[in-house]
Amino acid sequence: MSFRGKLWVMALSGAIAVYAVVGSLPMVGNLLTARAQQVVNDPNAQMKIVASVLDHIQNDYVDQPDMDKVRVGALRGMASGLDPYSNYLTPEQVTEYQSGKAAAKTGIGVEFAQISGYLYALSVVKGGPADKAGLRTGDVIEYVDSKATRDISLYDAKQLVSGDAGTTVALRVLRSGEKPQTIEVVRGTAKAPGVESHVENGKVGVVKVYSLEQGAAADVRSNILSLQKQGIQKIVLDLRGIADGKIDEAATVANLFIKDGTLATIVGKENKIIKTFAADPSKAIFDGGASVLTNLSTSGAAEAVAAAFIAQKRGDVVGERTFGAGTEQAFFPLSRGGGYLLTVAKWASPSGAPFLGEDRNTMGIKPTVEVKRPDTQDPDEVETLLDQNDPNNPNPKPTPSPTPQAKPKTAAVEDVQLKKAVELLSAS
Repeated sequence: MSFRGKLWVMALSGAIAVYAVVGSLPMVGNLLTARAQQVVNDPNAQMKIVASVLDHIQNDYVDQPDMDKVRVGALRGMASGLDPYSNYLTPEQVTEYQSGKAAAKTGIGVEFAQISGYLYALSVVKGGPADKAGLRTGDVIEYVDSKATRDISLYDAKQLVSGDAGTTVALRVLRSGEKPQTIEVVRGTAKAPGVESHVENGKVGVVKVYSLEQGAAADVRSNILSLQKQGIQKIVLDLRGIADGKIDEAATVANLFIKDGTLATIVGKENKIIKTFAADPSKAIFDGGASVLTNLSTSGAAEAVAAAFIAQKRGDVVGERTFGAGTEQAFFPLSRGGGYLLTVAKWASPSGAPFLGEDRNTMGIKPTVEVKRPDTQDPDEVETLLDQNDPNNPNPKPTPSPTPQAKPKTAAVEDVQLKKAVELLSAS
């Protein structure tokens, strides 16, 4: 690296580390605010500001700064300013990552996201360890054991949850309408159930999908063929709660319903389409009326199916706006043993619109027929949950919750989303 490049990295590291090491400095904040508009994406102007911040740290900070600590904090800060899926890895994490040990750790059967700086249970695998322990989709994880998840990277938080099979992890959970509680989960493998199907109103088939990992498309195909043998001519494809999977598997599922056109894309830098998934007419097996069900937990691969239905006008997407995810990272090693996982591509609709957006208005896929369930805990409610948290116990050491007592059975909440989708197909 050139001297100028090294200076730029050092200066930029120092700037971001202000927040990691010494908090906010008023004079630096004023400087950044005053010049923000004129320096956006101008490396030379940014470098001058960063150099000024670094100078203040070296000359004005009350103690002798540990510049190695500053550097690490800065590198983490740079990643956090990008997206939840880009991360700085320490040398120890790089060793684990490259050896495969990080991926080999056992989880609890949850797909996680990051909301308002906290770990968020985007989707809980049915029948998995977390599901059995009582964790729910939409739960905010405030602490993993005694470690706060606030403002640590999504990668780090997920590594805290994972560990050796059979060991226990304590999660302090914030949930709408309930007091904070600690849920203990025994780590173990979790496999999503296979595709299921049934018939509603005697004439509409429902295909419930739990995962879009490899092999799911063949399972969906088998269930469609089984429904067709029963004389079913209209199908609801239920993609609620799916937050895993592969985009090529999603395209194969969409292709079962869509004969031609683009099904999905992957976009790179400057939103340029770098890969396209096109329909193969020979693989389409169902041309009857069809609709897709989505909810907040529909994410990534499942969003690609919903986007294809909308783009190709194949049928309604009924339910809630999806979460907005689907990215690909590349690993870049650094000279001192650390490394970066940087997002280098995003999954996108046939038109090239990424599912990952800037806010809830641009994230995910908006349904053509919006139907919200009363029990959905939206990410917008997270800040409210945090405000309602016990102010007298802001940093508790998790204590196991009392053994759950059997609760009286209550009437099941009506599935208003499925009901609406069936009504629309029955009327068409």
